[in-house]
Amino acid sequence: MRIQPRRALLDIWRATIAFSLSPTGEWIWGGRDGSDSISDAEQLLCIMLPATNIPSFRVDDPDQTADDVLVALRGLGDSIEIPRRLIRVLIEYLRRYTLDDDEQTPSFAGGRLLVAEPGPGVEPTDEQFGLDTVEGYASSITLTLAALGFAKVFRTRLTRSDLVAETDELERLASYRLTAAMAGLLRSFTINVFASDSPAGVEVLRMVNQADAPRRRVVEGLRFQLRDTMAGLRDLNLGISSVQDLDVPDRLFECGWSWGPTQDAPEIPSIDGGRQRAGYAIEAPYLYFTVVALDAIAELFSQRTQVLALISDDQSRLLDALRKRWDLTQRYWSTLASFGRGRWPVEDIPWRTTDGYESDYFSLLVTSIAARDLASQRDTDLDLTRLGDLLGELGNRGRVTRRPTERDPAAVVHHPGMALRLEGAENFGPALAWQAIDFAPLLLKRTFRLAQLINGIELRSRLLILADAVWQHIEGRRSGSGPFRDLWDQPGQIFSDIDAFKQPSWHHTLRVVESLVIAANVAAAQPLRSLPLSAHAEHLLTEAEHLYDQELVAGSDNAGRLIRDRTTLMGIQLRRAREILPERPATATALLVAILQELDVLASAREDVFGTS
Repeated sequence: MRIQPRRALLDIWRATIAFSLSPTGEWIWGGRDGSDSISDAEQLLCIMLPATNIPSFRVDDPDQTADDVLVALRGLGDSIEIPRRLIRVLIEYLRRYTLDDDEQTPSFAGGRLLVAEPGPGVEPTDEQFGLDTVEGYASSITLTLAALGFAKVFRTRLTRSDLVAETDELERLASYRLTAAMAGLLRSFTINVFASDSPAGVEVLRMVNQADAPRRRVVEGLRFQLRDTMAGLRDLNLGISSVQDLDVPDRLFECGWSWGPTQDAPEIPSIDGGRQRAGYAIEAPYLYFTVVALDAIAELFSQRTQVLALISDDQSRLLDALRKRWDLTQRYWSTLASFGRGRWPVEDIPWRTTDGYESDYFSLLVTSIAARDLASQRDTDLDLTRLGDLLGELGNRGRVTRRPTERDPAAVVHHPGMALRLEGAENFGPALAWQAIDFAPLLLKRTFRLAQLINGIELRSRLLILADAVWQHIEGRRSGSGPFRDLWDQPGQIFSDIDAFKQPSWHHTLRVVESLVIAANVAAAQPLRSLPLSAHAEHLLTEAEHLYDQELVAGSDNAGRLIRDRTTLMGIQLRRAREILPERPATATALLVAILQELDVLASAREDVFGTS
């Protein structure tokens, strides 16, 4: 791939520090959407995510901090001062978004990310600005896990009591907030059951019935494929009310996350995470918030989280409950996306939701869920290839990989984005909406994620070519001047009739950072192994070792110094080729071809001298 993730991430670090530090060294909170628990977490994650997910970007061990990392973060100080400053800023964030009530309840409010309807001039109420959201829970899970892992490693390098005390405080606050965020996600999970002939049922059947089969047969087939999912959903009890009518034969359902704690969500018993306020969000899942929640929950059982033991014993009960919901939701949406024979429902762009709205953005969200589940359940590149082709088509339709026309209607998905009405918020003031604006960076992130899952060399190559094309579009939207140079987002640089912004979007910038982190890990992984090339390399190795043994028998190691040195070097290269052949057959082939050429030179020289073969 042509993307240079290390250089791009270091540029983002330099730009983030330049924008976020005042002349006196104070951290400046906020961006385009003001200062709130979500945007401020995203601002910190632009630093913390690479620092805790890419080994060469680590700053928690001063002795191992890379020189170019020090240059990018020089505004924070030297290798010793950088982790100290980050710990203090993280503590400031955790205190900043803790309510001053009797229970010190963490706040996950959306603030001005919650937009009032019907439009300009209408302001949400203060109570609405303070409503906790699934995006708030998800961003805090990612941030607190990063903070806990960062503190755990940095602690091993500390001797001063004041720094140890600061690290202890960070771990205490982060763990407390993590518990509250996990409980919030549990109380935001919902199952919506409806009749197959209801408006919602009609929309589901319209998407999944690609073969135009009789309605009853489709309902029976869909319920049969979802029988294990339904069985698992019946057993859920923590943070969710009992599920009604799921066993009725003519009922369909959907599961996932609403935008906040649902209206009838019971409290989670026996947790230390502050007050659990009464729920208010509609008891129906949103695709956007479902994907956001799934990504955050995946961090809770990631390899890094397990290795560093970041989940406490008290939190493990919440993790088990979230993991069950994660598995069931993945399976549900993957089943819908690939139901039936022939064309998959997700390939019938755009995806249509149960409330009758349709958008390419929804297709991208469903694709992102299906990819992970298909990779684990079916273990075949053929299915993932279909999703890769779908991502390519979405890039085309969204004018990400194609040049937009003047006043292109596709620009709407980028700005102002997809408006998601937050049902239930109108009980506290005007109707509210959430603007989803991250189509392009989400497409890049899903392309890289799919490339990680693919085992075929040619298929991965196609996806990386697509990623390069998407990156070219995203790079064109990076601010080239002004106070947030090298940050995002300036869609007006690609699409006409969109005014320039004067503040960075931390949400958009973080989505780019997430994509670049995955790209860096793709580049750092071992190359895919080609079975035909491996067999070819094995044959070359067999011949090269045989000819090398012949040279030793012929006395090459007892010849002049130059011949001896060449023979010794070939022996070293042969051992190297054998060592790397299982993982890097192409490199081994290159070494073996050079060795065979060298052996032929020696054999040819001996023939000229002795006139023998």
